Amino acid sequence: MLFVTAKLDKRKIIGGALALLVLAALAVLLLGGGGDKNAAAGPAAGAGTAARTNEQRVAYLGSLGWEVEKDPIDTQTVTIPRDFSQVYTDYNTLQKAQGFDLKKYAGLEATRYTYEVKNHPTAKGKVVADMIVYRGKVIAADVQSLSADGGFMEGVAFPKV
Repeated sequence: MLFVTAKLDKRKIIGGALALLVLAALAVLLLGGGGDKNAAAGPAAGAGTAARTNEQRVAYLGSLGWEVEKDPIDTQTVTIPRDFSQVYTDYNTLQKAQGFDLKKYAGLEATRYTYEVKNHPTAKGKVVADMIVYRGKVIAADVQSLSADGGFMEGVAFPKV
Protein backbone atom coordinates (compact mmCIF):
# COMPACT_ATOMS: atom_id res chain seq x y z
CA MET A 1 0.00 0.00 0.00
CA LEU A 2 1.29 3.45 -0.92
CA PHE A 3 0.63 6.55 1.21
CA VAL A 4 1.26 10.11 0.10
CA THR A 5 1.36 12.98 2.56
CA ALA A 6 1.28 16.66 1.80
CA LYS A 7 1.47 19.69 3.97
CA LEU A 8 -1.37 22.08 3.12
CA ASP A 9 -1.43 25.77 3.89
CA LYS A 10 -4.90 27.18 4.72
CA ARG A 11 -4.24 30.36 2.75
CA LYS A 12 -3.34 28.37 -0.35
CA ILE A 13 -6.47 26.23 -0.03
CA ILE A 14 -8.72 29.28 0.39
CA GLY A 15 -6.96 31.13 -2.44
CA GLY A 16 -7.33 28.12 -4.74
CA ALA A 17 -11.00 27.73 -3.85
CA LEU A 18 -11.65 31.42 -4.55
CA ALA A 19 -9.83 31.18 -7.86
CA LEU A 20 -11.98 28.19 -8.86
CA LEU A 21 -15.11 30.08 -7.83
CA VAL A 22 -14.15 33.07 -9.98
CA LEU A 23 -13.39 30.81 -12.95
CA ALA A 24 -16.73 29.03 -12.54
CA ALA A 25 -18.59 32.37 -12.40
CA LEU A 26 -16.80 33.59 -15.53
CA ALA A 27 -17.62 30.34 -17.34
CA VAL A 28 -21.30 30.71 -16.49
CA LEU A 29 -21.33 34.32 -17.71
CA LEU A 30 -19.41 33.60 -20.90
CA LEU A 31 -21.25 30.41 -21.78
CA GLY A 32 -24.66 31.84 -20.94
CA GLY A 33 -25.78 29.68 -18.07
CA GLY A 34 -29.52 30.06 -18.69
CA GLY A 35 -30.66 33.14 -16.87
CA ASP A 36 -32.58 36.15 -18.04
CA LYS A 37 -33.79 36.23 -21.62
CA ASN A 38 -32.67 39.85 -21.76
CA ALA A 39 -29.16 39.16 -20.59
CA ALA A 40 -27.02 40.00 -23.53
CA ALA A 41 -24.53 37.66 -25.01
CA GLY A 42 -22.16 38.61 -27.77
CA PRO A 43 -22.86 41.96 -29.43
CA ALA A 44 -25.35 43.25 -26.86
CA ALA A 45 -22.63 43.21 -24.24
CA GLY A 46 -21.52 46.51 -25.66
CA ALA A 47 -19.57 48.07 -22.81
CA GLY A 48 -17.09 50.37 -24.46
CA THR A 49 -18.79 50.30 -27.87
CA ALA A 50 -17.99 53.45 -29.84
CA ALA A 51 -20.94 55.84 -29.73
CA ARG A 52 -19.42 59.25 -30.34
CA THR A 53 -21.54 59.95 -33.43
CA ASN A 54 -25.22 59.47 -34.13
CA GLU A 55 -24.30 57.03 -36.91
CA GLN A 56 -22.33 54.87 -34.47
CA ARG A 57 -25.20 54.83 -31.97
CA VAL A 58 -27.79 53.91 -34.61
CA ALA A 59 -25.41 51.26 -36.02
CA TYR A 60 -24.94 49.73 -32.54
CA LEU A 61 -28.71 49.41 -32.06
CA GLY A 62 -29.04 48.09 -35.61
CA SER A 63 -26.37 45.46 -34.95
CA LEU A 64 -28.64 44.13 -32.20
CA GLY A 65 -31.63 43.92 -34.55
CA TRP A 66 -33.37 47.18 -33.64
CA GLU A 67 -34.77 49.50 -36.29
CA VAL A 68 -34.82 53.00 -34.88
CA GLU A 69 -35.56 56.47 -36.20
CA LYS A 70 -32.36 57.93 -37.60
CA ASP A 71 -32.25 60.82 -35.13
CA PRO A 72 -32.75 60.71 -31.36
CA ILE A 73 -36.07 62.02 -30.07
CA ASP A 74 -34.33 63.25 -26.92
CA THR A 75 -30.79 64.00 -25.81
CA GLN A 76 -30.18 64.78 -22.17
CA THR A 77 -27.21 65.25 -19.86
CA VAL A 78 -27.53 62.96 -16.83
CA THR A 79 -25.44 62.61 -13.70
CA ILE A 80 -24.88 59.08 -12.48
CA PRO A 81 -25.49 59.38 -8.72
CA ARG A 82 -22.71 58.60 -6.27
CA ASP A 83 -25.14 56.75 -4.01
CA PHE A 84 -27.63 54.53 -5.82
CA SER A 85 -31.27 54.55 -4.78
CA GLN A 86 -33.19 51.27 -5.09
CA VAL A 87 -34.35 52.35 -8.56
CA TYR A 88 -30.76 52.89 -9.71
CA THR A 89 -29.66 49.63 -8.06
CA ASP A 90 -32.38 47.74 -9.96
CA TYR A 91 -31.46 49.52 -13.21
CA ASN A 92 -27.80 48.69 -12.70
CA THR A 93 -28.71 45.01 -12.17
CA LEU A 94 -30.21 45.06 -15.68
CA GLN A 95 -27.07 46.79 -16.99
CA LYS A 96 -24.71 44.30 -15.32
CA ALA A 97 -26.57 41.45 -17.02
CA GLN A 98 -25.57 43.08 -20.33
CA GLY A 99 -21.92 43.67 -19.48
CA PHE A 100 -22.30 47.27 -18.28
CA ASP A 101 -21.81 48.63 -14.75
CA LEU A 102 -22.84 52.17 -13.88
CA LYS A 103 -21.06 52.04 -10.50
CA LYS A 104 -17.84 52.74 -12.40
CA TYR A 105 -19.31 56.09 -13.46
CA ALA A 106 -20.84 57.19 -10.14
CA GLY A 107 -20.73 60.96 -9.80
CA LEU A 108 -19.94 61.58 -13.47
CA GLU A 109 -21.98 63.32 -16.16
CA ALA A 110 -22.97 61.37 -19.25
CA THR A 111 -25.40 61.84 -22.13
CA ARG A 112 -28.58 59.82 -22.59
CA TYR A 113 -29.81 59.43 -26.17
CA THR A 114 -33.36 58.21 -26.73
CA TYR A 115 -34.39 56.67 -30.06
CA GLU A 116 -37.85 55.62 -31.15
CA VAL A 117 -37.94 51.88 -31.88
CA LYS A 118 -39.89 50.86 -34.99
CA ASN A 119 -39.74 47.06 -34.79
CA HIS A 120 -40.39 45.71 -31.30
CA PRO A 121 -41.94 42.29 -32.01
CA THR A 122 -44.54 42.22 -29.22
CA ALA A 123 -45.07 45.70 -27.78
CA LYS A 124 -48.06 47.83 -28.54
CA GLY A 125 -47.63 51.57 -28.37
CA LYS A 126 -44.49 53.66 -28.34
CA VAL A 127 -41.19 51.90 -27.58
CA VAL A 128 -37.84 53.65 -27.17
CA ALA A 129 -34.22 52.65 -26.83
CA ASP A 130 -32.12 54.61 -24.36
CA MET A 131 -28.36 54.67 -24.56
CA ILE A 132 -26.13 56.32 -21.97
CA VAL A 133 -22.79 57.44 -23.36
CA TYR A 134 -19.70 58.63 -21.52
CA ARG A 135 -16.69 59.97 -23.43
CA GLY A 136 -17.98 58.49 -26.69
CA LYS A 137 -18.56 54.96 -25.31
CA VAL A 138 -21.79 53.15 -24.43
CA ILE A 139 -22.00 52.63 -20.65
CA ALA A 140 -25.68 51.58 -20.39
CA ALA A 141 -28.62 50.82 -22.66
CA ASP A 142 -32.20 49.61 -22.45
CA VAL A 143 -35.40 49.27 -24.45
CA GLN A 144 -38.66 50.34 -22.86
CA SER A 145 -42.33 50.78 -23.55
CA LEU A 146 -43.86 54.17 -22.87
CA SER A 147 -47.32 52.62 -22.76
CA ALA A 148 -49.42 53.65 -19.76
CA ASP A 149 -50.92 50.18 -19.52
CA GLY A 150 -48.25 47.55 -18.97
CA GLY A 151 -45.02 49.27 -19.86
CA PHE A 152 -41.71 47.40 -19.59
CA MET A 153 -37.97 47.90 -19.53
CA GLU A 154 -35.59 45.28 -20.87
CA GLY A 155 -32.04 44.86 -22.05
CA VAL A 156 -31.01 45.80 -25.57
CA ALA A 157 -30.68 42.23 -26.81
CA PHE A 158 -33.41 41.76 -29.42
CA PRO A 159 -36.15 39.64 -27.79
CA LYS A 160 -36.65 36.07 -28.92
CA VAL A 161 -40.28 35.56 -29.80
